[in-house]
Amino acid sequence: MANAGLTERVGLAEPTLYVVATPIGNLGDITLRALEVLKAVNAVAAEDTRVTQKLLSHHGIRTQLLALHEHNERKAAEQLAGLLAKGHSVALVSDAGTPSISDPGSVAVARVREAGYRVVPIPGASAVLAAIAASGLEALPLNFHGFLPSRKGEREKLLQALRSRSGLQAFYEAPHRVVESVESIASILGGDRNIVIARELTKMFEQIHMCKLSDAADWLRESDDHRRGEFVLLVEGLEPGVDAADDDSGRVLAILLRDLPLKQAVKLAAEITGAKKNALYDRALELKAD
Repeated sequence: MANAGLTERVGLAEPTLYVVATPIGNLGDITLRALEVLKAVNAVAAEDTRVTQKLLSHHGIRTQLLALHEHNERKAAEQLAGLLAKGHSVALVSDAGTPSISDPGSVAVARVREAGYRVVPIPGASAVLAAIAASGLEALPLNFHGFLPSRKGEREKLLQALRSRSGLQAFYEAPHRVVESVESIASILGGDRNIVIARELTKMFEQIHMCKLSDAADWLRESDDHRRGEFVLLVEGLEPGVDAADDDSGRVLAILLRDLPLKQAVKLAAEITGAKKNALYDRALELKAD
């Protein structure tokens, strides 16, 4: 049963689903309001009850847990609606960060709203916002894509659609796929853009590294430690006023100049991309000078 005093403070006068952000690493990164809600509700719906139990135990909270993950979300959503119908309030959490953002939760929230009950967000830690704040990159406009597809063809098809976008491009990535994903990003978006690789945010071995996309995969391979933990990847978008075709021709030209004489590289780049030779020649001179 919910604690009566806490119920009054957090406003549980009517059945409500609270969408609660939890720490992304450091257990201290949770708000006082979130702790009060987790104590006051009748149940906590968790992505992994074992992970959430550690958080609750750390803060001395004994609220009942129930599982809500990607494999049972529709069934669990009905269970949440049933609890709310009985007058109970429930907190929804994921393993880290905010539910529904690259984690389960959206189906449950939609079902509860459809049933006519209140849904209240309890904001908190965010891996992508933490990475942006510490990156030094221009944050807006922000394009957040969550996890890239695991299959190379699907991943590169998505990246092709992002080539001409301005603004910061943000991704999540898992350690076993991060090298492949970074190689795909560099291949499609070009190696000249800056990338920030943020790993283990808020944890003991937190690391935030900036380099050119062309150097990112090599940096990841330098050390096994560079490939550990969960990742946020921040990639500069296309510069304002730069056309995607021009950007692509510059990338092709830069590759050809590594092994060919200037005139031959310009000729081939023009044939491959359709760009004008004069413009490519001027660009080649700039690249050689750099």
